[in-house]
Amino acid sequence: MWVLFFGALIIISITHWVHRWRNPRCNGTLPPGSMGLPLIGETLQFFAPSTSFDITPFVKERMERYGPIFRTNLVGRPVVVSTDPDLNHFIFQQEGQLFQSWYPDTFTEIFGRQNVGSLHGFMYKYLKNMVLNLFGPESLKKMLPEVEQTTSERLQLWSHQESVELKETTATMIFDLTAKKLISYDQDKSSENLRDSFVAFIQGLISFPLDIPGTAYHKCLQGRKKAMRMLKKQLQERRANPRKNRGDFFDYVLEELQEDRAILTEAIALDLMFVLLFASFETTSVALTLAVKFLSDNPLVLRKLTEEHDGILRNRVNNNSGLTWNEYKSMKFTFQVINETVRLANIVPGIFRKALRDIQFKGYTIPEGWAVMVCPPAVHLSPAIHEDPLAFNPWRWEGMELNGASKKFMAFGGGMRFCVGTEFTKVQMAVFLHCLVTKYRWQAIKGGNIVRTPGLQFPSGYHIQLMEKDKKCNSRNQIPVR
Repeated sequence: MWVLFFGALIIISITHWVHRWRNPRCNGTLPPGSMGLPLIGETLQFFAPSTSFDITPFVKERMERYGPIFRTNLVGRPVVVSTDPDLNHFIFQQEGQLFQSWYPDTFTEIFGRQNVGSLHGFMYKYLKNMVLNLFGPESLKKMLPEVEQTTSERLQLWSHQESVELKETTATMIFDLTAKKLISYDQDKSSENLRDSFVAFIQGLISFPLDIPGTAYHKCLQGRKKAMRMLKKQLQERRANPRKNRGDFFDYVLEELQEDRAILTEAIALDLMFVLLFASFETTSVALTLAVKFLSDNPLVLRKLTEEHDGILRNRVNNNSGLTWNEYKSMKFTFQVINETVRLANIVPGIFRKALRDIQFKGYTIPEGWAVMVCPPAVHLSPAIHEDPLAFNPWRWEGMELNGASKKFMAFGGGMRFCVGTEFTKVQMAVFLHCLVTKYRWQAIKGGNIVRTPGLQFPSGYHIQLMEKDKKCNSRNQIPVR
């Protein structure tokens, strides 16, 4: 009798819990949607791989079923997903008022509890100003010759190889340059390979958060721990042997740490270094690889781009001079190519915020404490916003000045958290394309297919053969030389 009673009580309790899970409390009308399975929500569907540039099936299917604003549950957290341009814009404009930056606990485990994305208010602004000292226009003007020299040297090296895997080689190139600027790191002079730690980190960055040996997520956490140990060791060595003149960003950080009333802590400084190293090379290398692939597949775009850069060389008084800041700023079609590349790439599948109070929007209520995911791909690939959205068409940006985010374009975020490294990314991409199209030809060898999980990856890489323009290709591959 008692067994039946307790059995019935357990069943009633579970049923009540499942009902509460599927029907969260709300002082208003929640957006339509499903909360998925108890505990894991719709996490498995969210991480399901896709091999298209189109909006991921997870988002697209729910848009068709529920509309542009819907609810779900990811890794046990209730989330409102926004594919609505108006709501996206509203969220970015209300940063710090109605919304604040937020990411799942798994992300904070990966990037650090005190990473710049998790900080708010004065501390965030303080760190943002620190980063602008490195990636702001005045610093980039001084860095431009070094970016061009590094790019030219790497391209020359690659031109002597039978095949180059573009994603990995560009990532290494950008990492080496950025690590030198940030912490004076030189792989040839170091006993440990910092880049390898980031490779392990990246492979599990956007994966199912299961911290068990052998899983991608576990390898990701181990990669972070190893990288952080190396950064902390370098910081301690620099403290023990300070330099008289500021040579890199680490020196600047040390100056801030040694202030009498220092705002910066060592933990925040190390998390900042880690995030800057990651953000500076991974997303840019993906974008560059896609740009070269798109150029290979679109001869008219390549011809127009080459004409622009050949024109820069013809207009120089001194043929042996390097790129100037004015020349960089004159690359109008190049910026159109970059904008179109990052629009289609959608390297960041979601931008997360948290509602600071109950918020009413278009008849729906976003409850206080709920996460909100802005979905840039749904805007970038919307046929209502962009004609033939899956086509690579740089001319769609003709005459547009994109100095920040808009309702139609948010590849670099928006609002007060608009990516401070945007100009650095554009400089690297523009300089790479300049050096590439003025001096080299290339042809695809193999790879180039993509998969989203939901982050963008090249499972087979993208292999090309690179050659100087006055030399012929010796490959047996019959793909026409560009």
